[in-house]
Amino acid sequence: MKSILSLNAGSSSLKFAVFAADGGGSLDPRLSGKVEKIGSAPKLLIRASEEIIAEREWPDGADLTHEDLLDQVLTIIHDEPSVPDLVAVGHRVVHGGREHVAPVRVDEALMDDLAVLGELAPLHQPHNLAGIRALADLLPALPQIACFDTAFHQTMPEIACRLPLPRRFDEIGMRRYGFHGLSYEWIARRLREIDPQAAAGRVIAAHLGNGASMCGMNDGRSVDTTMGFSALDGLMMGTRCGSLDPGVVLYLVTRLGMCAEEVESMLYRDSGLLGVSGIASDMRSLDESEAPEAREAIAMFCWRATREAGALAASLGGLDALVFTAGIGENSAPVRETISDKLEYLGVAVDRAANRSGATVISAPSSAVKVFVIPTDEERMIAQHTLAAVMRQA
Repeated sequence: MKSILSLNAGSSSLKFAVFAADGGGSLDPRLSGKVEKIGSAPKLLIRASEEIIAEREWPDGADLTHEDLLDQVLTIIHDEPSVPDLVAVGHRVVHGGREHVAPVRVDEALMDDLAVLGELAPLHQPHNLAGIRALADLLPALPQIACFDTAFHQTMPEIACRLPLPRRFDEIGMRRYGFHGLSYEWIARRLREIDPQAAAGRVIAAHLGNGASMCGMNDGRSVDTTMGFSALDGLMMGTRCGSLDPGVVLYLVTRLGMCAEEVESMLYRDSGLLGVSGIASDMRSLDESEAPEAREAIAMFCWRATREAGALAASLGGLDALVFTAGIGENSAPVRETISDKLEYLGVAVDRAANRSGATVISAPSSAVKVFVIPTDEERMIAQHTLAAVMRQA
């Protein structure tokens, strides 16, 4: 028996999981963990089953990179007796562009392609690639598989992918790609296991977290999504603005004298829940706050999510099921309730007791739309793709 490491490197976090793999293609989780607050006060937590096997915090301002922390994680994995030898590692790579539409083994040519695409996902792609390079240095013989967040949305119709710009810009790759695809792929599979009838219909999956988007799926295939050319588009997020009138950017540059780098930093890092509230980007912190600015930020988050859900329902031609997932979607009953109530006109009705109880199905018996809360598992999805790729090459 061997094991697969799934690695999901974000802008300020490093999530990972190790799965034991048998010859039949099944995966058995052995440990999982995350490093949070990279760049400020890193915190490491690793569990084997439900037992914490490693926990460490560093002071604010600790000069530790993703690579430094990954080195420590690999050491702990290597020393854990329940983990068989690693046979491969799979990476979440946010952007695969038009060419990379399926998991693929990493080589130098691929890395060159993905580095260019980093301009379209500056908060994530450089860190995804840094994790690949770090592992190549630490474990050079270990096969690495890149799994792309954009790949799931390759089924969107061409009309949903084009931007209303002169055609020459589409020819150089300026189009709507969509993101969070590994999460949506997992949700599509899990929903088919939980409720095959709902999964075969028109589904909106709401991946609500620090990064947030929604995807309209028909029979488990992406039809439309809220994120487009970049991970700035669509929903309001923790620190990202979501959809914005292009005239605002022009005004910031031509009237207020901001340079491109200042605008980029503000839209990616200082907007969204953090920008509106002036308090925090974390929904839990805002929910605990009594400040009117915090209330307004939460209300705006829900309002914009409702608006985007309505647009996706139009793309789908109706709605049969709604799925909440990711950090906010899985854990914030008030946000789920507010969004669902605003979608009553589509036939959504939530059972409030079920919504607050941790149930998987939270729709009321009278609801014309089934409503689910399904935890996402991007790490397992990555591991499944990685194992399949390794078995094909065996």
